[in-house]
Amino acid sequence: MAREDTLLIFTPLHNEPPASSYATIDLRNQHPVLDFDDSADESAVFSAVMPRNYNGGGVTIYVTGSWSSDTDNGHTTQLEVSFERIGDGQQDIDSDGFAAAKDCTLTVDAISGKTDVGSVSFTDGAEMDSVAAGELFRLKVMCDASGSTSTGDFELLSIEIKET
Repeated sequence: MAREDTLLIFTPLHNEPPASSYATIDLRNQHPVLDFDDSADESAVFSAVMPRNYNGGGVTIYVTGSWSSDTDNGHTTQLEVSFERIGDGQQDIDSDGFAAAKDCTLTVDAISGKTDVGSVSFTDGAEMDSVAAGELFRLKVMCDASGSTSTGDFELLSIEIKET
């Protein structure tokens, strides 16, 4: 595997919303988006099997998003990203077991609807909840309203996971 190969891509349609405080599916000019409210912490959860070509190194998560109304350049949206290893006998799926979240910040463009890509890196091991090749896992993205300065909904368009 070459460095920086894409392992997985998630779109808003892959979201498995938690029972409460979840991002809602919406459309913006026929683009599916997940809307995260600017005044409440909301989450989205994505399940996948880590591809067998994953070499066990760290990964970088790239999040693409835009904003519904904020047109003041320089405002930010703070996301918290975390892994949960399900694997073979690793997690009781009757409860959550996400590893500590890491911050990912996206910056508002002066034009509403323009996109930004934020990234956050995870080392292999505890930061990724020790997810291994071939194992089922979940990725949680939570928009931290108190850590964000943007106004209007944050609209998530995609997530890419690359091995780094």
